[in-house]
Amino acid sequence: MLVSWNWLKDYVPLTVDAERIADRLTMAGLNHEGTVPIGDDLAIDLEVTSNRPDCLGHIGVAREIAVLTNSELSLPKAEPNRSQTSVSELAKVTIDSPELCYRYTARVIRGVRVGPSPDWLVRRLHTINIGTINNVVDVSNYVLMECGQPLHAFDLSRLAQREIVVREARTGEELVAIDHKTYPLQPGMCVIADAVRPVALGGVMGGAETEVGGETTDLLIESAEFDPISVRNTSRALKLKSPSSYRFERGVDPAGVDWASRRCCELILDLAGGELADDVIDIGRRVTQRDPVVLRLSQLPRILGIQIDRDHVQKILLALECQELRADKKSVEVRPPSWRRDLVREIDLVEEVARIHGYDEIPEDARVPMVPSHRTDEDRVLQKVRSVLTAAGFDEAMTYSAISEDWSSAFSPWSPAEQLRSSTPMLLGADCLRRSLVPSLLGARRVNESLANPVIELFETACVYLPREDGLPQEETMLGITSDRDFGVVKGVLEALVTALNAQAFLEAIKTEQTLLEPGRSCQLLLDGQLCGYVGEVTADGLKQFGLRNPATVGEVKLWALQSIADLVPQHQKQSPYPAISRDLNLIVDERVCWADISTAVRAAGGEFLEGVAYRETYRHPEQLDGADKKRLLFSITLRSSGRTLTNEEADQIRDRIERACREQHGASLVA
Repeated sequence: MLVSWNWLKDYVPLTVDAERIADRLTMAGLNHEGTVPIGDDLAIDLEVTSNRPDCLGHIGVAREIAVLTNSELSLPKAEPNRSQTSVSELAKVTIDSPELCYRYTARVIRGVRVGPSPDWLVRRLHTINIGTINNVVDVSNYVLMECGQPLHAFDLSRLAQREIVVREARTGEELVAIDHKTYPLQPGMCVIADAVRPVALGGVMGGAETEVGGETTDLLIESAEFDPISVRNTSRALKLKSPSSYRFERGVDPAGVDWASRRCCELILDLAGGELADDVIDIGRRVTQRDPVVLRLSQLPRILGIQIDRDHVQKILLALECQELRADKKSVEVRPPSWRRDLVREIDLVEEVARIHGYDEIPEDARVPMVPSHRTDEDRVLQKVRSVLTAAGFDEAMTYSAISEDWSSAFSPWSPAEQLRSSTPMLLGADCLRRSLVPSLLGARRVNESLANPVIELFETACVYLPREDGLPQEETMLGITSDRDFGVVKGVLEALVTALNAQAFLEAIKTEQTLLEPGRSCQLLLDGQLCGYVGEVTADGLKQFGLRNPATVGEVKLWALQSIADLVPQHQKQSPYPAISRDLNLIVDERVCWADISTAVRAAGGEFLEGVAYRETYRHPEQLDGADKKRLLFSITLRSSGRTLTNEEADQIRDRIERACREQHGASLVA
């Protein structure tokens, strides 16, 4: 935000040099980016944060200076002379989309003489890097930069039937803007139309067909309040930015809409002549009173660490033009001014008192009462997830929430409903809110492959967006992983993660039919009988769809499922001093039997001495195994007692029990 030093002098006496004022503004939250001399003036560049749109005009900055320097603020009265003709006889305004335009005011000036602007106006606009066009347009820009309220002047004679209709754009409509580019309009955009066609984009830019030129004699002056989200979406969709859209996106002062209109008319009458019609067309919602905010004086030492005198606190709040409603020894109740939309809570008033009193007045060693904080259970689970996965060799990734339709359709196990779309894609073609983390991670994998990274082990904890019947997304936090390693290893990593969260929990695996995952090398994951995730190797077609050259394994687990079984009380278990006994088993099973089925049976039959089960390999040979529908599964079991040394006879009994369970449940036979 560029401000003119000479311009500021119109509103507040500047008794100190610009450098000291800039430093004081910086300490109060308006960071000074630099000062450049322009002729006999200074252009001061200030960084205005998004919560302070009131400082996007010279008056707002002057208010800050007046408070910080304890000076008096002087503002123009904006009282233009009016004729006897009523404005309602000269123009008509209708708001058809009140959700897009909250309020619209219009005034009419007849008989103006459009021409060059006077030198003083040219110099001031030049200082803040705004070009001049003619006296009418320059005045609208001047008032915009004076108070932060955007305005627009229409050539009244070019408005069909001298009518303004504020409505939603219709499919197929176009607008030639004052930058002489044609923009296709879409439903949801706010347009200012006359009786026939759109003549401006509400809150963004005016149209070329009704712009003020040398032949213009009659004006309609617009001053309005538009929906910030609508302006932002329109501006982004059309890639069209303007000083007006910048301010409407952040919100304007509803009480300043009419003042800006009167001020603009006053200057036009002074510089271009003409006759202002009586009254104003003012339709839409009325300006309402702000809700009061209570500041407890005890909160100041608690939060700031210093005691500030009550009289000084009241003086600061009154200087900020807060209306005092009540004050006693313990608290002050005020109503914030209309232009300070950021003052809604007690802590906001605490911040105002601190920054005006001066952050530099708060000693570095000021004691602030501290209360120990503790992390939420969700954060503690996330920490455990990150710890286990990084120990297993994974790196944490962060990917975009929007993906292409092809990627979204490739893997969506949690919802078959049509994916939600974004009207303003972050990347070209990526307009679908993801329903799974897997496509995003495979996209990250493709990028890493293109950079020839030899190891690509990634995980991410983030939200997916599942469509609901009301059209809004149901956000679900997921854990997604992708690995170079095979299905068995990745499944083992997830099992280790579950064990780390709860040693008693068991991750059950059953068959899945997800088309992205290789049959026989993938599964669904269940915790306590409920579906919680998927893991599997990506098919050849899936690799081709995501542009991958090398094999990849993916997995996805609902984070709430991990939270539901997590035992966050620190646990420890003494290591057994007794030796372990291992046994290898080589089973012949039908091709349809998965390792997950055998593993489940082994764990159930192993009993208390079963310490671990490790898959070794699968062997297929039609001639040696009595047909193509048979295979061998080789695995090892580890047995150990915490209280004594197991005998070989006991180990053999446990092995026989496991072999019998596999034979009865899955028709397995032990290879001699």
